[in-house]
Amino acid sequence: MDIRWPERYEPSRCAIHVRNEILIPAPPGPAFAWLIRAAWWPRWYPNARDVVFFEGEPPDLKMGTRFRWKTFGIAIEARVLEFEPPSRIAWDARGLGVDAWHAWLLEPTPEGCRVVTEETQRGWLSRLNSLVFPHRMFRWHQNWLEGLREQATKGAPP
Repeated sequence: MDIRWPERYEPSRCAIHVRNEILIPAPPGPAFAWLIRAAWWPRWYPNARDVVFFEGEPPDLKMGTRFRWKTFGIAIEARVLEFEPPSRIAWDARGLGVDAWHAWLLEPTPEGCRVVTEETQRGWLSRLNSLVFPHRMFRWHQNWLEGLREQATKGAPP
């Protein structure tokens, strides 16, 4: 399974490309359920704050959901443009100096599932952040995956 990159966000066309993955000892269903429960991200992912839904019903993301949240100290507006439960979700994201594509893949394994997240970014602030804090996005995405693993091993959210 591979990321379906919109042409604008293909890694070769973007200044920033980060890829993380983790094995989770739970099937894709619970992991996907926690991942799409965006309104609850701040409870278990410290780099997410102030999640607000503009289109779509909280707390879960769905195809077409438009939402705003703060991450890395920046207000980001995003729209879910790929949604295939329990294996794929992706959104575009825009904020001051940032234009991004963030995709997630969940693949079953004999032990549970493998989760891959990749993000590409364009924009002046993205380039500046990658120079000043070269590994920050990778570390925070890994933290997000580790939090997802912890939640998914407890089962699906209530």
